[in-house]
Amino acid sequence: MDQVHGEQIRLTLPATPQLMRVARLTAAGLASRLGFSLDEVEDLKIAVDELCFAMVGTRGREGTLTLIYRMSVDTLEIEGSSDVDERTVGSAASELSALILAAVVDEHELVDSDSTMRFRLKKRRAARVEHRG
Repeated sequence: MDQVHGEQIRLTLPATPQLMRVARLTAAGLASRLGFSLDEVEDLKIAVDELCFAMVGTRGREGTLTLIYRMSVDTLEIEGSSDVDERTVGSAASELSALILAAVVDEHELVDSDSTMRFRLKKRRAARVEHRG
């Protein structure tokens, strides 16, 4: 596997739900590159959906959503921020969403302040047991 420690990818999209697939696929591709299992990749996709939905909503928003994907040997960290007007943001993550996030990633947070919403999530790859035969 090639060295990925410290690599960073930045993705900026219009804040529309139709483009959240790009954010999810980017997370899945990078996690696969790091050797995450299929279940771990699916967990990441769920987390990205939950957090992006909390920021963009079902109808989208004016402005952009910027995601920064940071990779290390066994961890993918994703930070997202949106420059949407605070008055147009309807809701943060629900209690159910927070429970889902707690189940699928190691760390997460969603912050709504002034004119910016932002999130951070971290997923670590599980230790692999090598079989020798």
